[in-house]
Amino acid sequence: MNTATITLPRRGALHNRSLTDWLFAALVVAGGIYAFARYAPAMDVYEKGILACAMPALVALGWFWRPMRLLAVLVAAFSLLAIELYSQHPGNFGADLGAGDKVFLLKYMLSSQSAIMWMAVLFYMSTLFYWGGMFTKSGANSTAEVIGSKLAWGAVFMALTGTMVRWFESHQIGPDIGHIPVSNLYEVFVLFAWMTALFYLYYEARFKTRALGAYVLLVISAAVSFLLWYTLARDAQEIQPLVPALQSWWMKIHVPANFVGYGSFSLSAMVGFAYLLKSSPPRPLVIGLVAVPTGVVLAIFATRFGASLEPDVAAGLQSWATKLIGLVVFFALAVALRKPLTARLPSLEQLDDVMYKSIALGFAFFTIATILGAFWAAEAWGGYWSWDPKETWALIVWLNYAAWLHMRLMKGLRGAAAAWWALVGLVVTTFAFLGVNMFLSGLHSYGTL
Repeated sequence: MNTATITLPRRGALHNRSLTDWLFAALVVAGGIYAFARYAPAMDVYEKGILACAMPALVALGWFWRPMRLLAVLVAAFSLLAIELYSQHPGNFGADLGAGDKVFLLKYMLSSQSAIMWMAVLFYMSTLFYWGGMFTKSGANSTAEVIGSKLAWGAVFMALTGTMVRWFESHQIGPDIGHIPVSNLYEVFVLFAWMTALFYLYYEARFKTRALGAYVLLVISAAVSFLLWYTLARDAQEIQPLVPALQSWWMKIHVPANFVGYGSFSLSAMVGFAYLLKSSPPRPLVIGLVAVPTGVVLAIFATRFGASLEPDVAAGLQSWATKLIGLVVFFALAVALRKPLTARLPSLEQLDDVMYKSIALGFAFFTIATILGAFWAAEAWGGYWSWDPKETWALIVWLNYAAWLHMRLMKGLRGAAAAWWALVGLVVTTFAFLGVNMFLSGLHSYGTL
């Protein structure tokens, strides 16, 4: 007797959604419709297109990673609360931004600058708790690390709220002033901080360990420290009109895509650092993490005192040497305390996997950002590529991680060699991001130091 095999059709992703999934989707769509209804006059056709695409993207992200739902709802609710508080005090072009110094909630929590300062405090506290958890004797996830994770989520919430409110504030200054807050160093450092933290928090949930928080929060806290210094030194929190080259819709997609790359590359470097502490014998660590930076410091001091330099150049070299001394001391302490610092880390295989996935994600988005940047350059300056210092160093960063991925996929690059390469990659990326602005001038010199 013949029997027929009946194959039922596979149920699609939409059929497996729960009631809460659909409620979240409905809330996102309702929010998008509200944004169109209220802010359409302030948006051009490209911004409307970006908003239309952002709605399904946010729904998909919330379905993929559930914690994003609560984050999105809270950011939307508190951003709208801040806008409402501002709107109760009319000004020349909309709301009176002076209300930020008069209304209690705005002054101490919800104005963009207050929210971003809260972000800084919460990231610092998160770092301290993550590091405190490294030295406790409880299970895999200590109470201190759990608190550190919650504080990191709080910092991301305040950063996103501050970003949304700053976007609104920029539109209240004057006609054609408003813009998405990704246009200068102050704004992109906020973007870098919350985006890198979100990437880490995803991997934290994915691998069910908080032990990497102490490492990744270090680079975020360093970015926050630079942000605070830059704010004090340049009054960088002040919203400024965009220069003509930045008055383009390309900026709205090029810059965020770039910082997906920067955040992922930074995360991979800190995971590589953790990998090296866990796996490498002390001698290579001392040579690579302590002796090499020490040699650089000595070379800088030799140049500083042995050559006839302009006073400002000499002062700059001495300042950098002093900063590097702090880095040498940190690395020396990390090598000396490597046992407690690595006791809670995941397996080397998991660390290697996180490092690879971070670089792969970052490389994909950095490639997209570079292509978008070429289109933007053609619109702004009439050519897709001009070998401007920023473009040249972006190419160097791209080639560095392209080579890393090639060696990984074709030659099986693993272990300490991959980790060292990822750590050096952070140096290359940092110079491309900051060093070009500090030491080289060109068409991209919008955020000078």
